[in-house]
Amino acid sequence: MKAAMDLKSKRCVPCEGGVPKLAGETVCALLRDVSGWTETDDKIHKAFTHKNFVEAMAFVNRVAEVAEAEGHHPDFCVHYSRVDVTIWTHAVGGLTENDFILAAKIDALSGC
Repeated sequence: MKAAMDLKSKRCVPCEGGVPKLAGETVCALLRDVSGWTETDDKIHKAFTHKNFVEAMAFVNRVAEVAEAEGHHPDFCVHYSRVDVTIWTHAVGGLTENDFILAAKIDALSGC
């Protein structure tokens, strides 16, 4: 789990495009560092379950604070007590290290 700690300690780097998206073994290796996240269509996804709607929304607000501080913003959908989070780098149309950094920081918020 050392690599996940390394991701959590990093900062997202502003991306305006012009860099290649990650693929293949690089994505697989980074996924091993963020427990429970899956990759589909050049995006990573995870569902977080809470006791109720109020706790789910409190989690969303904590995610929003971290995302804003990192300058990297996920998509999320709230289904009463479940929060589905999707992350990718819009500027490259796929995954960058920033996505895995943010995933590690979101996991830290949820106690993962």
